[in-house]
Formats: sequence, structure tokens, C-alpha cells
Amino acid sequence: MKIAIIGGGAAGFFSAIRHKELYPEHDVTIYEKTTKVLGKVRISGGGRCNVTHACYDPKELVKYYPRGHKELLPLFYIFQPMDTMHWFESRGVALKVEDDHRVFPVSDSSISIVECFMQEVNRLEVHIEFSHSLEKIHAVDHGFELHFTYQPMVRCEKIIIASGSNQNIWDVVASIGHKIILPVPSLFTFNIQDKRIKDFPGTSWANVEVRIEGTKYKETGPLLITHWGMSGPAILKLSALAARELYAKDYKFNVQVNFLYPDSYNEVLDMLIGIKSKSPNKLVSNSIPGNFSARIWKDWITKLHMEKVWQSVSNKEVQRLAHELTQAIFTVNGKSTYKDEFVTCGGIDLREVDMNTMQSKVRPGIYFAGEVLNMDALTGGFNFQAAWTTGWVAGRCVE
Repeated sequence: MKIAIIGGGAAGFFSAIRHKELYPEHDVTIYEKTTKVLGKVRISGGGRCNVTHACYDPKELVKYYPRGHKELLPLFYIFQPMDTMHWFESRGVALKVEDDHRVFPVSDSSISIVECFMQEVNRLEVHIEFSHSLEKIHAVDHGFELHFTYQPMVRCEKIIIASGSNQNIWDVVASIGHKIILPVPSLFTFNIQDKRIKDFPGTSWANVEVRIEGTKYKETGPLLITHWGMSGPAILKLSALAARELYAKDYKFNVQVNFLYPDSYNEVLDMLIGIKSKSPNKLVSNSIPGNFSARIWKDWITKLHMEKVWQSVSNKEVQRLAHELTQAIFTVNGKSTYKDEFVTCGGIDLREVDMNTMQSKVRPGIYFAGEVLNMDALTGGFNFQAAWTTGWVAGRCVE
């Protein structure tokens, strides 16, 4: 039997390897549209490859998936992060769990993961065909005909589509009867042009709270000031959770930032009033609160015209300062792709897929795995875990 895997990424390799292990007599070929496989694996985690996340309870794990959490729950009981870690370690890739529970190879290099995959496909004799861009799938007796751009037609009995975020493939899948949920960006940073932060790229906070005004969405975590605005885990998580709402807003909205989280406005106000009472002759610029950036604090004090001692500061000015520290409003006007973690929200409607086998309900004999489906996750190794899990299930269920 000939099995065609469309897409040479994480889900494609995982499904190919799993299937070939179970059915060594089958002819398994990965068809990749470019001249290089495992592209996202290579750049993930800044080139270190965030393999998965050390969350071993499926009920907790699915909370990190804004789309697909219900469908993934039973699959995570079949193959979850602990299984992923065992899979790589049993093949000679030593892994480590960092303080934030992200899992990386001990080598801190994605090449360890790439080499592991290449060794496995070579050992199992899985074939790889490069520069094969799929144009059409035609159902025939006992299988399918695959038509590629500038390449000969290929006949196969079964197909696993694991092409990631690929509009061309979504068009092909739609042509055979599947519904495609509109793909929109999921993980991205916020473009903000604001004089309060424009001179401080590289400044970061370990823990802030960010809210999107006019919505239910809020998130906590590290924040990073960049040349174009704001990034970091707190921003990326928000962009995933509110992906569709922010798309509908054309990426024009306001965010409220509490730089001193978990302290509230009232708690910070009381703290500042206490400093004013205890140190009336101390310069405001020398009274840096908590872990706030010293450079930005001094700059903000200048912009607020508070370059004076505390006894000269009015109650209204203290309130203004507390507001800027805990309820600062920033206007977002656009987004920037987070190059290492680009993910799309949208894809093949999960209602048209048998999630027990990953087989199409519309066209039996075609299976799906990975980001080609309408499922996505927060940053931290969760998207790769979905790729491993759906690839594992698809690979074992193709018969």
C-alpha cells in the first residue's frame, strides 16, 4: 500500500514515522512543497526547539488551546507530553524541563530534533520528495491521484495531509468538499507607537497584567518592549486567545497594562502615599517602585513634570502616577508576526473530521494532522504537542 504524506513538517514526519513503524511493508512518502523539511522545527524557540510543555494532565493541558480543546482532550489520553518526551529520549535526544515548564533538548539546538527525525525516516526507509506543491486530489478506484505543480502525477491508496498553515492546501481540501474556517494569525506582537516606551526597546518585566479594553480578555506574564511596540509571553498569549476578535477589529484597539501586578491601583496608591509621608524630602525619581524599570521610571517622572521631592507632589499627581503604573492605556495599531512562533487560527472544520482516527468524514481515505486543522494553542510548546499527538493518531489509524 502506498501512503502519501502531504507536508514535511512536525506532524508530517511524526505521522510518517508512526505509520511506517506499524506497517513496515507500506510505501510511505513525504511530499514537501519546498526544498527543506522541518522548517518550523528548526526555528522554534529561537532555534532551540520548544518540543512540548511539561503538563501531564490532559484536562489541564487542553486549557492552553483556544481552538480545539474539546476535540484534543481524548487524544491527549492517547499521546500526551510525557509520551512525547519518552519518544525523543528513547531515540537518544536528551531533554530538559525549564522553570516555566517548557521542554527543550539538552543541546539547546533544534538540530538535535531534526537529526532525530532524519535518522528515523532513513532507518524506516520513509521517502521524501521535495518541490512537490499539491494542486489537486482526484478520487479514483481504490485510492487517489495526486497532481503536483510541475511534477508527475502520483497514485496512492491513503493520504495524510499535514501541511500546516498553507492556503494552497486549504483550497485543495475545500475543492473536495471540506469547510475551511477562515485562517487568521494567532501568535503576534502588538504595534504601539507611544512616547512612554518608544525609547526603551529591550526593557522587560517579569510579570505584568495586560487587558484588551472592551473585551473579556486579560493575561499575565512577562512583557517585552520592542522597537515596534510590545511583545513577550503575556502579549502572545493574548493574541492567541483573542485572535478572531482582534482580526475583526483590524488590529486597532487599546490595551491596559498593570506594570506592578499583582498589586492593584489602590495598593500602589497607598504605597506611594506612604513613601510621600515617610520620605517627604526624597526625590520622586529616586523612589523606584518594586521591579519597575529604573530608566523608564526616571523618564516618566520627567514627562509627568514630577522632578521634585515628594512633599511638593500633590495628591492628584500621586493618583496620576499610580494610574500610569497599574492602569496605563496604550493604543495598538497593527500587529507584527512573531517569527519564531507563527501560528494560524483557522483551518479544516473539526466537525468534519473523525477525531478518533483523524480521518475525513467527507472523503474517507484522507487523514489530517497538525495545524492544517482548526486548532491552535498558546506559546510554550503546545502547538508542537498538538502536531505530535494528531500525527501519532493519524499515523497509526491509516490502514
